[in-house]
Amino acid sequence: MALPIALYSSAQVRALDAHAIEALGIPAYTLMKRAGEAALRHLRSRWPMAHRITVVCGGGNNGGDGYVLARFAQAAGLAVKVLTVSDPAELKGAARQAYQDLCASGGRAEPFAAPPLEDAEIVVDALLGTGLRGPVEARYAEAIRAINRSGRPVFSLDVPSGLDSDAGVPHGEAVRAECTVTFVGLKTGLLVGEGPEYAGTVFFDDLELTSPEGVPPRLTRIVESEIAAALPRRHRGAHKGDFGRVLIVGSGSGMPGATRLAGEACLRVGAGLTTVAAAAENLAAIASGRPELICLALTDPKVLEEALGRADVTAIGPGLGRSVWARAALDAVLESGKPLVVDADALNLLAEAGVRPRSDWILTPHPGEAARLLSCTAEEVQQDRLAALDRLLARYGGTIVLKGAGTLVGATGKTPGVCERGNPGMASAGTGDVLTGAIAGILAQCRDPWVAARVGVLVHAMAGDAAARGGERGVLASDLARELHHAVNL
Repeated sequence: MALPIALYSSAQVRALDAHAIEALGIPAYTLMKRAGEAALRHLRSRWPMAHRITVVCGGGNNGGDGYVLARFAQAAGLAVKVLTVSDPAELKGAARQAYQDLCASGGRAEPFAAPPLEDAEIVVDALLGTGLRGPVEARYAEAIRAINRSGRPVFSLDVPSGLDSDAGVPHGEAVRAECTVTFVGLKTGLLVGEGPEYAGTVFFDDLELTSPEGVPPRLTRIVESEIAAALPRRHRGAHKGDFGRVLIVGSGSGMPGATRLAGEACLRVGAGLTTVAAAAENLAAIASGRPELICLALTDPKVLEEALGRADVTAIGPGLGRSVWARAALDAVLESGKPLVVDADALNLLAEAGVRPRSDWILTPHPGEAARLLSCTAEEVQQDRLAALDRLLARYGGTIVLKGAGTLVGATGKTPGVCERGNPGMASAGTGDVLTGAIAGILAQCRDPWVAARVGVLVHAMAGDAAARGGERGVLASDLARELHHAVNL
């Protein structure tokens, strides 16, 4: 089953479970059997030649899913070993029934010990799921460490044990799975924060349930269909004036590359006309590297004022610096009233000066810049990226792009979006400048900040993945800029 667009918090998924049991009259054990059956189906699809599996079960419903999977796997002819970290006598409800049915079918569970893991071809993690509240207990932490040390592929049920299913951060120890199958609703923690690092490839099964109306998702995946909606096919009589005029302000002393990269990205996503306003010493390097860019020397405030008057969209920040010159440029841009994208040093200047929220800007902070905007630490931002996004929106308004693995896009009154594309090769100088230009160029064409931010983030990540086809190490920002042309023409 394809991944759904909507993602839910663990509390919302528990509510969906309760709705199925209480309102629809589906027994909890029926849902558990569906989960075990779906899990076995995905396991056998991923590892069709595997014969020996070890299922490590905890004491709640996640363990119950594991007992069901073990029973079905045994019936299918697989060699199954079941290890339990908690006393099965303490199981309740559907999980207890799952254990009893396993025993009745000839299966048995042994107390957990690490050495038997080495006998398995696949280790199934059915320890904690979404039931974790706070740090992992010592007995579970020991089992998680043993699973991670086993050297065997790990298949997690619902959520890798130890991973916060909402924030996507580990609570001390957490299972590092090769694959995870999640049920009923796609959990936010699998795609935000460190979730993808722990979850591996994510599969989904709705257990034949549909989400009841009126339950808004916590997040939505940003998907390729949004590109064509934002950037429809051009008519044959089109001219460059139809696709927006963008002004990019930045590149203070010694920083010509930043606006050069942003400007090229802006052109590559289809903006009709792009002007770069920068320190005079940088213009020769910018123009020689990309002659399609119009270059303006910021030597006189009137030059910037006239350029702002001609622009449909402004972007400011790449290579800007924090000089008196930079502050004056930022003030002029903010006073122009034009839709704008704010990045890099312009964000740091905003954090220092303090500003009122506004609806017409897109702020694109990485975790360090977000921390300065929120007067906290980058570690606090990363501990709960969704909460940080909410705080940024409350403080600054507009549209916020919180960059990083699993970039988040939020706007007031909108369900936030998450981008699961991209790769570590994009962690190199200048890729943020490329994103700034891409968003500004798309904004100039679609005139909708929310749409431009989502699509800009997606095509930037797709360009990064294309640039890393030959390997992630050594990917340059200019490689991404060249790939943008393909991403916006799907």
